[in-house]
Amino acid sequence: MTGTLMALVDGSAYSESVCRHAAWIARRTGAQVKLYHVLDPRRAPGQGDLSGAIRLGARTRLLEQLSELDARHAKLAQAHGRAILEDARGLLEAEGVEDVVTRLRNDDIVETVSRKEEAADMIVIGKRGEAADFEKLHLGSNFERIVRACHKPVFVANRAFRPIRKVLIAYDGGLSSLKAVDYVARNPLFEGLEVIVALAGGGDAVLSRGLSDAKATLAAGGHDADTRLLSGYPETALGDLVETEGIDLLVMGAYGHSRIRTLVIGSTTTAMIRTCKIPIVLMR
Repeated sequence: MTGTLMALVDGSAYSESVCRHAAWIARRTGAQVKLYHVLDPRRAPGQGDLSGAIRLGARTRLLEQLSELDARHAKLAQAHGRAILEDARGLLEAEGVEDVVTRLRNDDIVETVSRKEEAADMIVIGKRGEAADFEKLHLGSNFERIVRACHKPVFVANRAFRPIRKVLIAYDGGLSSLKAVDYVARNPLFEGLEVIVALAGGGDAVLSRGLSDAKATLAAGGHDADTRLLSGYPETALGDLVETEGIDLLVMGAYGHSRIRTLVIGSTTTAMIRTCKIPIVLMR
């Protein structure tokens, strides 16, 4: 894949995992890693008028003090962001990755991804699968917005890194799952890994043939992939397969084959992100 990874770090518990997964990808593909930390101005302390009905010079002085406080907060946030990036760079270099670039941005995180992803081959972000945490932290609260905005593959890192040896591709006959099969077949990231392709929720003759075609595509890419036809609800059947087969990485489409074209990612995708304790590669 020799190219560029765009890795987003926010200093949370997931940042180390993002770095370790980015290092794993970079070592296997030769990609450069660009680390981004984004300071969202909307999250900065507000400059609301707290002076009330104060008269004469007191109100002016209070506003000056509030402005000075905001400036100190901004400088502290900048220093904190640079420290997060330097720690992340150090972790990547300790993992054997030499080509690392850091970027500190003052912007909405989704706007940053939208503007910068054209130069990247993959986006690496942390996931917050537990419902209690999903909306609390910055990347978590913007997770679906980031996935919707991206046109490149999104690697969603789980809380802790573990060696990746076995890959599951969730196949449903849709365009994004076809892209997932082709991506795994062609990308050096997956060389030498065990691959399983699974069709969940039952399938007609057309989907079954598609599963055979997926196996052939992977074979052309050097993978002797196993295929599975699973019964039951996709999120349950796929989740069970992840556990029983010891899957280390799930590759799936961000949208299902028959999704209603709304502004949300597919329900199966969302369920897998929330419940799976392994990293996920999402294809658009």
